[in-house]
Amino acid sequence: MDSLLVRIKSRMFIHAHRKALHLLDGEYGSLVTGRSMDFEDLRSYVAGDEVRDIDWKATARHGSTLVRRYTALRRQTVHFVLDTGRNLAAHAADGEPKSEVALTVVGVLGYLAVRHGDDVSLIAGDSERTVRLPARSSENHLERVLRSIDSAHGLDAPPSDLDRTLRLVARTVRRRAIVVVVTDDAVLGPQQTKLVRRLRAQHELVWVTVGDLDPLRLAGAVAVDDGWAVPEALRANRRLTAELTRSIDDGIRQRQSMFDDLGVSHRRIGRVDDVMPSLLHLLKARSNA
Repeated sequence: MDSLLVRIKSRMFIHAHRKALHLLDGEYGSLVTGRSMDFEDLRSYVAGDEVRDIDWKATARHGSTLVRRYTALRRQTVHFVLDTGRNLAAHAADGEPKSEVALTVVGVLGYLAVRHGDDVSLIAGDSERTVRLPARSSENHLERVLRSIDSAHGLDAPPSDLDRTLRLVARTVRRRAIVVVVTDDAVLGPQQTKLVRRLRAQHELVWVTVGDLDPLRLAGAVAVDDGWAVPEALRANRRLTAELTRSIDDGIRQRQSMFDDLGVSHRRIGRVDDVMPSLLHLLKARSNA
């Protein structure tokens, strides 16, 4: 059986020069830096420093406010949260299976995490099932994560239920971590927005949407959840098709605006070939922010 991780690593090197991978490594490093309890040294207080970092005894001896600096905590946990309902068995924006785009996103970010010594875990589910794999740091474990994702997606899978999976993450992942949500191109309602806001407060949240196939682009395309298809009469009506296209574009912009307002890093990816450049831009935007 071919290794999924080897396949994804080969794509990383095909679609990105080594220089670009170094840049991606650097941006990823800025994403996971944190603090530990390992004291490094003292320095003068500057506006924006936390009060809890002030060393009051050293301040009294020195005569000016000093704060403690700590060695950055490099080892982090990256939780991949996936929708494994039948919606992810549909076609993505470029006609590829959505599950293949989702798998590549997890593979690329998971590989970078493992290379940095970070732990990766999987929390996936739909309306009936939940798949959880513990946080570990090895390529063998990442391969197991990818295999679990690959086997979960299918047209015979239960319906998607993102709320159920997000509530599970909010309830069970206590320690602050990096949470990467990979889900379908669906409209987020008030309840889901509330869950996103809660997760954003608890963790470093990254959201990747797998873009839908344009229903007007492929004749005979049907929705996997209810079998609905665009009537042929609608395809022939330019005014109605333009209105449908405008409605889809408005939904994409509204979702992006919502994530921007919440301070959540977000990318919409519709092709496997776009995974590397899209993640590169996402991490670079986080660094600049």
